[in-house]
Amino acid sequence: MAGYENIKDANTNRTPEERRELAKIAGMASGAARRRKADFRKTLNMLLTVEIDSEEWKPVLDSMGVECTLESALLMAQIKEALAGSTKAATFVAKYSGQSSEPDENRRNRDADTELKKARKQAVTGENETDEALDKLDSILKEMRDNAVKQ
Repeated sequence: MAGYENIKDANTNRTPEERRELAKIAGMASGAARRRKADFRKTLNMLLTVEIDSEEWKPVLDSMGVECTLESALLMAQIKEALAGSTKAATFVAKYSGQSSEPDENRRNRDADTELKKARKQAVTGENETDEALDKLDSILKEMRDNAVKQ
């Protein structure tokens, strides 16, 4: 890996003060990026909720009892495209309406895999140990010690 070769010893060749300064710079850049993304989402949500006065969409949305916002018009346009035969638009509508095209079995398998990973992590790190589990572990260790003493 050519890229890795360039940086693999980067921190070992720096003093603690240099590493601290670089970490400070990286932290400030990370914060700026997070703020920029948050501002983007905030602006987008504000723009989507702006009321529109479109001759094409207002009568349709009003007749359905839906607010005449840019968001509503955008969603209605996707539904219109889906009805016209666009499979991309149909996938969009299904996905964001909660009707995923993914089979239930795949979702259940993914959920089971996540639970298995959590259980493995718990077994390795000892997170979320209950008193009952600790008592059981103590009794197993005591039994092993007693067996070792007997031998």
